[in-house]
Amino acid sequence: QLQACGGGSVQAGGSLRLSCVASRRTFSNNAMGWFRQAPGKEREFVALINWNGGSTRYADSVKGRFTVSRDNVKNTMYLQMDTLNSEDTAVYYCAASRRSSLTSVTSEYPYWGQGTQVTVSS
Repeated sequence: QLQACGGGSVQAGGSLRLSCVASRRTFSNNAMGWFRQAPGKEREFVALINWNGGSTRYADSVKGRFTVSRDNVKNTMYLQMDTLNSEDTAVYYCAASRRSSLTSVTSEYPYWGQGTQVTVSS
């Protein structure tokens, strides 16, 4: 029901824009988030957005470089990633929460996309 795309390989300092498209149902009343998992590491939250886009939260490691947004008419969430560095290399997942408000607790996200690989070379 969620499809993430837009990943790829980029050099350090570059930018990528990820998209997460919902199909078969709408998540316009649900908070959504981007998470990532690097090899050998646990999945971590990257950016969260509430149901109407009025509230967002970012991991400290991406604050000021990444921007999360959503378009509920298009059933799509975005993650604009700027000034990428090698530590941003990971598989990025989008997810929809059972809540309308922000939460970084992964167990509150029953809906997950398949992940898209982001590789940043230095």
